[in-house]
Amino acid sequence: MNVSLAEPARRLAALRGAAEPRGLDARALAALAANPGCRRRALLDAAGVDKGAVAGRLGNPAPFGRSPFAIARGTVFEARLKADGCAALLAPLRRHLGLPPHDDDRVATPDLLPGAGPAVRAARTTEALAEAVKASLADARSWTLLDHPMLRLTVAGAPAYLEPDAVVVHGGRCTVVEIKSFPVLDGSADPAKVGAAARQAAVYVLALQQAAGVDGSAGPYADGAAPGAPELTVLLVCPQDFGHRPTAAALDIRRELATTRRQLARMTRIEELLEALPSGTSFDLAPDDAGQPTRPVEELTQAVESVPAAYGPECLSACELGFHCRSQARDTGALTQLGRGVRADFGELRTVGEALSAACATGATSEAPEETAERLRYAARLRAEALTEAAR
Repeated sequence: MNVSLAEPARRLAALRGAAEPRGLDARALAALAANPGCRRRALLDAAGVDKGAVAGRLGNPAPFGRSPFAIARGTVFEARLKADGCAALLAPLRRHLGLPPHDDDRVATPDLLPGAGPAVRAARTTEALAEAVKASLADARSWTLLDHPMLRLTVAGAPAYLEPDAVVVHGGRCTVVEIKSFPVLDGSADPAKVGAAARQAAVYVLALQQAAGVDGSAGPYADGAAPGAPELTVLLVCPQDFGHRPTAAALDIRRELATTRRQLARMTRIEELLEALPSGTSFDLAPDDAGQPTRPVEELTQAVESVPAAYGPECLSACELGFHCRSQARDTGALTQLGRGVRADFGELRTVGEALSAACATGATSEAPEETAERLRYAARLRAEALTEAAR
């Protein structure tokens, strides 16, 4: 292993302690890309720390997560699609990707070593992708279905291993296939769930671009046609109505891809985050023989709060530490608890107390910029007048 990479990996493992690392999947990366300025989440995710367990020990567990019923439904739906040589999945693939009809003997499904570790699986996937691209360029009727390939994506200098549901290689290009269990009713699906699927698929496409050496700096519309490059349209496969019959739709994820690339590029490199940590910082919960954490809450709180967070109300539905960070923001009176838009409107002011002082002070005594203070005083006058009118 490269020495320059071994030292950060060793330090990240030390932060985690003896616990098994939690993988950084596409769902987590999409959430991280939505808040790239949060050093706390970036560091804990890079170290593979179980943020849910940490939040529980801190007394602020996140009351959310994927429903076990939804997980089971998704598992059953995907298993039906991939049974009998992916028979149920081949129909939408042929219809939307222009694959040869009734030519199953030309469908290659290479062994991707599902029982191996992430690094070995990623290396095998890279090899299988190269072989599939070469075969599809040599024979236009040849195509390959990679079932749960392992992709490697470098984020802030640290590797993340991602596992899409499937990738199809045909005509020298790759297409990501995203399988979801939410239904398509009368030709339409929940827009929020479709948007989340698009953002998740964009992370997979970004990883495939990185593997193919595609330069995305030219913008989302200049993808080129390099052999092995991923298509910027992914295939979303869902149940039709309330049954298990699949239906598929093509999603253009260029906007999501551009946003994800830009946001992940803004993240501080892991080496810088490690250097800024106080000596002896650890997120180890020190579980006993029964698996119960024994780490003193005060020590763990100090360790977590030694890493700056970028809290916003949307973190409550995207990060296991969101409720702890909200509690911290409330304790310090930080304006971020009201939302990033509100925080931006207040300019140099950082806390609710500073904003209230600026609203009540005169121009000579206020420490806020004059323009901001004047707007706050004007808002305070309007509020006072409204309360007076309401009391009459």
